[in-house]
Amino acid sequence: MFQGVSPDILRPQLKTKVPDFAAVIFDLDGVIVDSEPRHFASFEQVFAELLEGRPHGIDLPSYIGRSDELVWLDFIERHQPAQSLAELTRWKQDHYLRIIRAEQPLFPDIPPLVRRLAQVYRLAVASGSVHRVIAEVLALQDLRTHIPVVASVEDVGRAKPAPDVFLHAASLLGVHPSECCVIEDSAAGVTAGRAAGMTVIAITNSLPEDRLRDAHHVVRTYAEIERILLPAT
Repeated sequence: MFQGVSPDILRPQLKTKVPDFAAVIFDLDGVIVDSEPRHFASFEQVFAELLEGRPHGIDLPSYIGRSDELVWLDFIERHQPAQSLAELTRWKQDHYLRIIRAEQPLFPDIPPLVRRLAQVYRLAVASGSVHRVIAEVLALQDLRTHIPVVASVEDVGRAKPAPDVFLHAASLLGVHPSECCVIEDSAAGVTAGRAAGMTVIAITNSLPEDRLRDAHHVVRTYAEIERILLPAT
């Protein structure tokens, strides 16, 4: 999947001494956007409409870091709805995007961090969300200007914890996986990043530290991420 392109061609002019990475790859949900509660609310709304308030039996927190498709496949197996997987996915996405547009729930420290990292590294997003959703989020505060590369679960065969979406992001960046640092918030994402051969920083936005212990670094704040990736000279 990775196509060899010299990282020297793509590496920005460094403004300070930094760790030996060429690129930083962000997860989207739970890292850039405070989306997990909004995803849950969107699913719950569609479940309620489909089942007319009957219990759905889906443990939504157990899907953190994984794709919507997995939620719907389990729902379909349990309830056999008349709607197709594509229809259900679109229905939930419509609810979710209405919330995102209204609330714009970026983590407040993300825009300035992204701007600073973009002066030093190539940036990408590698997400279990679909391109339609990623585009809406990156349009907030003009993040897409600084994050030009996007890899979605739609582009690859397997969702996290498989490494596919991270490897695809590295290929799009033209950077070897070992030169990539991943920022994640989920156990599945940490597993995927490590399986891709990347360094992983996990932030405790969605899960406690003990659930993220397989990451190379576990942090609580974006300031800690900045200190790792942009150390003082």
